[in-house]
Amino acid sequence: THSTAIEGSTLTELDTQLLFDEGVTAKGKPLVYHLMNGDLKQAYELAKAESDRLVPITPAFLKTLNATLMRTTGSVHSVMGGSFDSSKGEFRLCGVTAGVGGHSYMNYLKVPAKIDELCAILQEKQKTVGTFREQYELSFNAHLNLVTIHPWVDGNGRTARLLMNYIQFLYNLFPTKIFKEDRDGYILALRQSQEEDNNLPFLAFMAEQLKKSLSLEIERFDSSQKRGFNFMF
Repeated sequence: THSTAIEGSTLTELDTQLLFDEGVTAKGKPLVYHLMNGDLKQAYELAKAESDRLVPITPAFLKTLNATLMRTTGSVHSVMGGSFDSSKGEFRLCGVTAGVGGHSYMNYLKVPAKIDELCAILQEKQKTVGTFREQYELSFNAHLNLVTIHPWVDGNGRTARLLMNYIQFLYNLFPTKIFKEDRDGYILALRQSQEEDNNLPFLAFMAEQLKKSLSLEIERFDSSQKRGFNFMF
């Protein structure tokens, strides 16, 4: 819910829970937001299953993640560079920008080589990281670098956040999420790191999001324990 909300979805956590559990759509809300959440759920479950198999991070794997979360909202695009299908995780063959008059991402001709490079770096880094901090930072850096490459015409943010979670699954870490209410801070941290070519602003932001995630989970656990104690007596 939070990941799709960052991309504009107005579904609440309750809306999404009803969609997943009962197949009930939220009244008055666009179908595309329901499709986005349904597809991302499948992609998240795929990532969890593949982490159990220790599937390596390759360009083909990244395309599969993106294809799964773009399954029902992607389409064929015919552009100057040729045709590509965003529902199949195919890399873009056109330029993209962040919002109206926003930041322009790298030329699409550079994307395949940059993705190859990113995957090679991640596979090599996975051999050396040892501490929880190193493992989390690896996942956060993967997130930042994939968004910066921006290999797809759509779904880049969701795929980058999913890749971050995938790496966390590999190390049996608590998965981090970016809270929808912190969207502005998230975008600011991304832009600052990209413009300064410095990952520290983004790592600092993500450390706070992780702290927030863990604090809320601890509060939820404590509340459930208290309810159970009261029930017993």
